Amino acid sequence: MVANDSTREALDFLEAFALERKIDSKTHVPRMAQVKEEITSTGTWTPRFEELEHGARMAWRNNARCIGRLFWPSLKVRDLRQISDPAEVHQALLEHLEAATNGGKIQPLITVFAPATDQGSSVRIWNHQLLGYAGYEQQDGSILGDPKNLAFTREALALGWHGAGTRFDLLPLIIQKRGCAPVLFPAPCAQVLEIPLTHPTLPWFSDLGLKWYAVPILSDMKLRIGDIDFPAAPFNGWYMGTEIGSRDLGDEARYDMLPVIAEKMGIDRTHDPLWKDRALVELNAAVIFSYEQAGVRIVDHHRASSEFMEFAAREMKAGRTVSADWSWIVPPMSGSATPVFHKTWENRSQLPDYLPQKNAWEFF
Repeated sequence: MVANDSTREALDFLEAFALERKIDSKTHVPRMAQVKEEITSTGTWTPRFEELEHGARMAWRNNARCIGRLFWPSLKVRDLRQISDPAEVHQALLEHLEAATNGGKIQPLITVFAPATDQGSSVRIWNHQLLGYAGYEQQDGSILGDPKNLAFTREALALGWHGAGTRFDLLPLIIQKRGCAPVLFPAPCAQVLEIPLTHPTLPWFSDLGLKWYAVPILSDMKLRIGDIDFPAAPFNGWYMGTEIGSRDLGDEARYDMLPVIAEKMGIDRTHDPLWKDRALVELNAAVIFSYEQAGVRIVDHHRASSEFMEFAAREMKAGRTVSADWSWIVPPMSGSATPVFHKTWENRSQLPDYLPQKNAWEFF
């Protein structure tokens, strides 16, 4: 991006920041001039905390794949831009995990580490989510655990990690500073709240030995605000039930639990074309029930869809365009029974935003 474009992106953000925060011109105009001069002389600029905070919240509001954006103003921001040392990052991640879990009352939270420079990322967190379960390739080609994390598990094993070899081994944390070797840290077991899955009416369900963790903390996306990239900026909301029930545990390419559940339910899969649907409903019922019983915040897909429609209405009232990726916004179960299914959403790129990055081990 050329310098003029960089300046424009920064100033566009500051204009939006001033408008939304109702900052008067006596404060706003000098700040714009200051940032423009800073970019001209150094090639970049340093957001103040309140600018970083609002930019992170705007990024959540703009992210086209997230159905939970109604709560974007509640995002808490931890400003750790001075940190790039892996040991310090690791300690901060443990603190993030504890604060976000909040005893089950999940708190939307982002921790922002050192920004990228002209040389690239200052620090990267290798994990896709801060928490995840290992996937081990077996001799017969099958996967024990979560197939989604197969590549990451291989990298962890190559760095000397050894898991217990179960279906639900929490993965270690891998953090890398630019120019240095990646550093492996133990799985944060002491800080992780995991929920064993039971069912309100099917006593045998607990015998399946299923569980999941309380907080989904995305840790491999970059936060972009005003032409500045923050490649290590882990953030979280709370789970929508179908993310766990329909995708993590239900997908054939993941834990593939539907055939097992259908068999336990006594469903004849040969003659019942809806056996997957019946098993899927009970799996999702177990997830919602278990989290609620454990006192862990979660939302069902019907409520999440209604909340998204409220978010869209509020954005329209504020004069802002709602960008949404239909394939992500529509829940992976009972899609047409939710209001988001029946809308045509425009998928536009809007900044600030949380953007994907290549796997750190592939190039960093």
